[in-house]
Amino acid sequence: MPVIFRRQLIADMRYESAGVFDVTGNGQLDIVSGEWWYEGPDFRVSHRIGDIMAIGEYFDDFSTIPMDINGNGRLDYLTGGFWGNSLRWRENPGDPAAEWSEHVVAETGSVETTRAWDVDGDGQLEVIPNTPGGPLIVYKLITGADGRGTGVFEAHTVYDQPQGHGLGCGDIAGNDRMDIVLVDGWLEAPAKPFAEAWTWHPDFHLKSASVPILVVDVNQDGLHDLIVGQGHDYGLSWWEQRVDADGRRAWVEHPIDPFNSQYHDLHWVDIDGDGSPELVTGKRYRAHNGRDPGAGDDVGVYYFKWTGESFVKQVIDFGPARVGTGLGIHAAIADLNANGRLDIVAPGKDGLYVFWNEGTD
Repeated sequence: MPVIFRRQLIADMRYESAGVFDVTGNGQLDIVSGEWWYEGPDFRVSHRIGDIMAIGEYFDDFSTIPMDINGNGRLDYLTGGFWGNSLRWRENPGDPAAEWSEHVVAETGSVETTRAWDVDGDGQLEVIPNTPGGPLIVYKLITGADGRGTGVFEAHTVYDQPQGHGLGCGDIAGNDRMDIVLVDGWLEAPAKPFAEAWTWHPDFHLKSASVPILVVDVNQDGLHDLIVGQGHDYGLSWWEQRVDADGRRAWVEHPIDPFNSQYHDLHWVDIDGDGSPELVTGKRYRAHNGRDPGAGDDVGVYYFKWTGESFVKQVIDFGPARVGTGLGIHAAIADLNANGRLDIVAPGKDGLYVFWNEGTD
């Protein structure tokens, strides 16, 4: 049975990123999006974070990645933007009435969006901004003897050519290391990812690839495949990894939904609670302010269930702009009310929404 969702408008704002974490340490998840954070469990009370640069229809805030950066026990968050040309973090002041100070991690050039993975396998997330015109640099938080963050990051360049639009991370080579996927190929991780050279494999071209590009074993054959949305065009596909008897690798594209556009943010989570993950995604409303193919089409949020042979689409929300809603550049999925079901926090230029997971009926 399909999952039933209940839509709630949290704020009629145009921020395209949101994160979910416990801001105050009271054990309750809150929503952080743009210049505001919203108190759980009902998110009706808001508190100001601070100013964010506005450029036309955009705000220069394209990710919300929680992390205790300065080691004081409070969760801060990382962001970046296309115009600010930097990776930045906002410091949690511990006082709901106080604004969050901003700190620059690095001058990176234009940031499409940012994601975090445990690249070196030490149990701590590293941060990777997708800077289409710049090199691939992994930022690692330096910790003290007590294991707490020091507020300082070290930068590791693993690829000195322009990244292009799109970024993913996962074990492609099958050796339990975290490889990195870019639009025109993938980087094979060495045993010591910050001390040795990575191997470049120019195996494919993924066009205007999503961030993230998901690295998952779709068909359960023991090889990790790719799931790729077209962030600025029509299309959503999975790319099957095949390896022949001689160890030669090939990739075969299988369409999932070629008829909708601007699939920019993807999530691989168990949304229906059956023990197997589903693909959750949606159309980013006005990703390029109406200039993308399909920009004027209806918007929507969906999940796609793998049947063992193909993906089946389930509609969470759909309709014309301001009737249906889409999914921004950095959405969040979490069990907001601790009932064992994952809910969806959907930011975008068409507002900030929660889709409450009501289960199957």
